[in-house]
Amino acid sequence: QVQLVESGGGLVQAGASLRLSCAADDRAFGNYAMGWFRQAPGKEREFVASISWSGASTTYADPVKGRFTISRENYRNTGFLQMNNLKPADTGVYFCAVSPRGQSGDRSRYNYWGQGTQVTVSS
Repeated sequence: QVQLVESGGGLVQAGASLRLSCAADDRAFGNYAMGWFRQAPGKEREFVASISWSGASTTYADPVKGRFTISRENYRNTGFLQMNNLKPADTGVYFCAVSPRGQSGDRSRYNYWGQGTQVTVSS
């Protein structure tokens, strides 16, 4: 089992940037695809971005394309989500997750999840 811990969330104004981190406690992290999801109050958890185990392939949800960048450093068992030009619509709890079945926007394919980190963007 892989334990994941997110960090880096906070309260920022629109237009600001944040960098989220996802730290894993197991070197097996490097064998998994990783995804970031977010959940706003009263809404379903939605896909944000995913990255292959090697980092060679990335995918993004349309609302974040061009503003967010997903990356990973397997030697540190850590993944990242760089978020630029944040908007109030980006507010929510951000979760990282890993999947042994390859990168996907389908949250059911992810086995292990972190507890989430809150991101709040004020207008």
